[in-house]
Amino acid sequence: MKNGGAVGETPQEELATGERSTRTRVARSILDHGPSTVADLAGRLGLTQAAVRRHLDALVSDDVVEPRDQRVYGTRTRGRPAKVFALTDCGRDAFDQSYDVLAADALRWIEENAGGEAAVAAFARDRMEAQAEAYRRAVEAADPAARTEALAKALTADGYAATARNAPVGEQLCQHHCPVAHVAERYPQLCEAETEVFSRLLGTHVQRLATIAHGDGVCTTFIPKAAHRPTRRSGDRPGGGPGGAGTTGDPVKSGKNVKTDKTDKTTSQASASTAGRNPA
Repeated sequence: MKNGGAVGETPQEELATGERSTRTRVARSILDHGPSTVADLAGRLGLTQAAVRRHLDALVSDDVVEPRDQRVYGTRTRGRPAKVFALTDCGRDAFDQSYDVLAADALRWIEENAGGEAAVAAFARDRMEAQAEAYRRAVEAADPAARTEALAKALTADGYAATARNAPVGEQLCQHHCPVAHVAERYPQLCEAETEVFSRLLGTHVQRLATIAHGDGVCTTFIPKAAHRPTRRSGDRPGGGPGGAGTTGDPVKSGKNVKTDKTDKTTSQASASTAGRNPA
């Protein structure tokens, strides 16, 4: 028999999906009706109280709901008040909010009243610069070969569910979630500012291959192997220094002869050409 399962046995992935669906129903019921007791939830959802408690335990563990003492209005009866379960801030954020609409409206106002697309781009860069300070500390604290991984972990802490993986001629930084995807669909300046920050933090030109905002399943950024250099500061150009790629100073003063420097420059140009291609 397929998968070695018994007749009538439910696959584990289907059981897991059903569990998640029921937990979502429990959380949604609390959202719709306010803080609720186990008995309230069991009655509304048609579940046993034991089943509701089990799902609530999981939701409490995931910081989606929290137990509270029930408020008593009027004359208090004997005994301890029933425990109620309410959504946490994290739990509320898991449901649809109007923040995306608010953000898009704000950016539209900036575009129409404060300088057009250039003003939106300036806002996106300023926002990303402030957000990137934690990323910079994480990257600078890591070994050069582990900087993409360090950036991925810092992004994950900000809700981007990021991972780093090896590619044929470099690495790929994958963001499996984007908190601003709906807004970035209308304003790609947000993605562009993020890409610029990644480039500066990793010390090389990076290439954005896919974005969730444009309908892809994952935001994917390609980082060539040349990225393992010191992190650039705000005034530096791609290539590692203020002079840009290929700038090494006076070849005589630096101890190089002119012929060697030309050879190095040709090699560098060939490498840059390769790095700009889709590694796939």
